[in-house]
Amino acid sequence: MPRILTYNVHRCIGTDGRLSPTRIADVIAACEPDVVALQELDVGRLRTGGIDQAHAIAQALGMHVHFHASLKVLEEEYGNAILTHRPSRLMKAAALPGWARKPGLEPRGGIWACVQIGGIDVQVINTHLGLRRHERLAQVDALLGPQWLGHPSCREPVILVGDLNATPSSRAYRRLASHLWDAQAQAPLPRPKATFPSRLPVLRIDHAFVSRSVRVLRVETVRTPLARVASDHLPLLVEFQVAQGKAHRHDLAHAQE
Repeated sequence: MPRILTYNVHRCIGTDGRLSPTRIADVIAACEPDVVALQELDVGRLRTGGIDQAHAIAQALGMHVHFHASLKVLEEEYGNAILTHRPSRLMKAAALPGWARKPGLEPRGGIWACVQIGGIDVQVINTHLGLRRHERLAQVDALLGPQWLGHPSCREPVILVGDLNATPSSRAYRRLASHLWDAQAQAPLPRPKATFPSRLPVLRIDHAFVSRSVRVLRVETVRTPLARVASDHLPLLVEFQVAQGKAHRHDLAHAQE
C-alpha cells in the first residue's frame, strides 16, 4: 500500500545541534514512503553551508523533487518540497497570505503536486502555516479557496499535509477538518500521537488530511532513536489506499492546469 510522510526537518539541524541532510534522508528511507512532504528546507543558505537540502535529500532517496521557496533573500531560499519516485507533475507553488496587521511575519507558502499512484492521480498539497492565529486562519481560507482545494483540477483523491502549527482545538484545524478528514482521527486507528517536540512530543501540529476517497489504513509518528534527534519534529507516516470508483483516472501528461 502507498505511503505518504510529512516531516518538518528544521533546516536539517537536529536537537543535538548537528547539521545533517543525510541523517534526515536516513530517517525517511527507513519508512519506505512513496511521497514525502518536507517543511523548513534551506537551499543555498550560508547558515547551513550553502547546501541545496531539497535536492540533496531527494538524491539520497532516489526521488524527484518539487521545491517552493516561501522566503528568498538574494540567492538564498527557504521553503517546502514534495518528493516522490512516482510519476508526478507540479500543479501549483505559491505564497499564502499573511496577517495585514503584522506585515513582518515570516512568509508562508504551499506546494501542490499531482502524483500518479497505481494509475490514479493523487493531488498532494504540502504547507507550513504561520505561528499566529489570524495568519493561520487566512492561510487555511486560501487553501480552501478556488486557487487550491477549490480549483477544478484539485479533484478526488486529495491529501493535504504539513506543519500547520495548529492543534486539534484550534479554529484553523477545525476549519480544515470540516472539509477533509484528519488521517489520525480515523477509526479504528490508535489514539492520535503528538509530533513536537521530537524528544518528548506533547503537541499534535503536524497533520495529514484526506478526502473521502482516501482510506487510511495506518498512521504512525516515527519515534525511532534517529528520528528523535534528526529534527525537532517527528515525521508523520500515513499508509492509505484509494477507494475504487471514487478517483479520477487520466493521463498525467494531460492533467489540467
